Amino acid sequence: MAKNQVAKGKLVRKFGTNIFGNPKYDKLLNRKPYSPGQHGQSRRARLSNFGIQLKEKQKIKFMYGLLEKQFRNCFEKADKMKGETGTNLLQLLERRLDSVVFRLGFAPTRPSGRQLVNHGHFLVNGRKVNIPSALLKKGDVIQVKDKSKKLDIILESVKQIKGDLDFSWLHLDKAKMQGTVIEIPERDQLDQTINDRLVVELYSK
Repeated sequence: MAKNQVAKGKLVRKFGTNIFGNPKYDKLLNRKPYSPGQHGQSRRARLSNFGIQLKEKQKIKFMYGLLEKQFRNCFEKADKMKGETGTNLLQLLERRLDSVVFRLGFAPTRPSGRQLVNHGHFLVNGRKVNIPSALLKKGDVIQVKDKSKKLDIILESVKQIKGDLDFSWLHLDKAKMQGTVIEIPERDQLDQTINDRLVVELYSK
């Protein structure tokens, strides 16, 4: 699993958005809406085009918890697929098992989703899968294992879901603690805080 030594609060403030999905970072951004460090409030560095592109790539990389090589491999795979490379990249990232577990509400954050997958708490189409990067496809069914349905972290996370999911490409059955990938998401169904065009420009140089 990818390890990051930088404090998550500092990363959230650096990128100006809650890249980890934990509500406590929304509160942090409201309280400190500026970059970390001694001169965070007073000094605003003017980034070059390259700097802007690099910062966006780093934001996405930290958001999905990938190491540099993993992210590069994912981009190269997206580039070989039909369609727009940026959209392909986000589709690949969102369809990772750890990300889908987070989107379905079985985990409060992607990092916790990754940890839960690593510990074998989920079934995909009836079989245990403990690989966070496992790529899901249309029709795949993700279910919390029976022995794991009483885990506090999963129960508390599911309780936070009110009404339908915000992600129309996924379906959730809260009673069964089961989710289904209805379709491959289109670009307008994916994270709108990400500028995938900047990453494509960065790797095109």
